[in-house]
Amino acid sequence: MPEVARRDGDAKSDHVRVIIADDDPFARRTVRDTLQEAGIVVIAEASNGHDAVQLAAHYTPDIVLMDVVMPGMDGITATRKLAERAPGVKVLVLSANDDDEVGMLSLRSGAVGFLPKSVSVASLPRALTAAHNGEAVVSQSLTARLIAAMRNTPVDGVGMRPVRSPLTPREWEVLDLLCMRASTEAIADALVLSHETVRSHIKNILRKLHVGSRQQAVEAARRLRSDILPPEQQAA
Repeated sequence: MPEVARRDGDAKSDHVRVIIADDDPFARRTVRDTLQEAGIVVIAEASNGHDAVQLAAHYTPDIVLMDVVMPGMDGITATRKLAERAPGVKVLVLSANDDDEVGMLSLRSGAVGFLPKSVSVASLPRALTAAHNGEAVVSQSLTARLIAAMRNTPVDGVGMRPVRSPLTPREWEVLDLLCMRASTEAIADALVLSHETVRSHIKNILRKLHVGSRQQAVEAARRLRSDILPPEQQAA
């Protein structure tokens, strides 16, 4: 069962409001105590990804501190679902596995940061505050991976996304595949989604971009990317 720790008057507008998602009650308690001592408001706790999504969609915290390995629904899946249901809620992923591949997957799923659990618990308030202020919270090695990935971005800009756009991370994944001329079936296979879910994402993409066809959506994506692509690539 999810644990809600919220009292009237606890949260102030200038305080970061956080939900902790971790299946280890001792870890949750340790993190909660550390955050609260630093002035961060812990409004709820969850022991699995499903509860984390439900609580975050209901309470709309500033950030969810999300563990990767949890029963039922893992943290990566929960991050993806939360990006769709409550795109305004930021997710900072914590993992016992200090693996850049897991970090890259977390960021692709919509997280604003990724940290290994080997970091000091005392550093979490600073990390959460940085994420709340719009900073990317990643390790030096993961930063290097991100830079390498950017350098290898295809000429047409597929994979690059503007900082501000009406689309969710999942919708951008679908749009990237549309830009590569993938069919509905191919998108469903690549993202492990049902055909109906893909069609629903495409419908939302067309509506949000104010276009009437997949080709127009591709053209709109190129316009959105024009501000972040080098001049020599903008005409591609």
